[in-house]
Amino acid sequence: MKFEIADETKLKNIVKEAVKDVLEEEMIKLRLLLTPYVTDEEQTEIEESYGEPSKEVGKTLILKSN
Repeated sequence: MKFEIADETKLKNIVKEAVKDVLEEEMIKLRLLLTPYVTDEEQTEIEESYGEPSKEVGKTLILKSN
């Protein structure tokens, strides 16, 4: 089956953008999976040493397993 494409460049850009979006999502999931777990005790130690974390959040992500 052969398809004729009027604007090959437009199709390439659409595919490139879609792949870029998927890779970005997968990288975020990978970073979340590799982030170490911090117990409440460890968090208290960190806050005592360095102060409380900033309340400024750009994005909050929750990883859910399928």
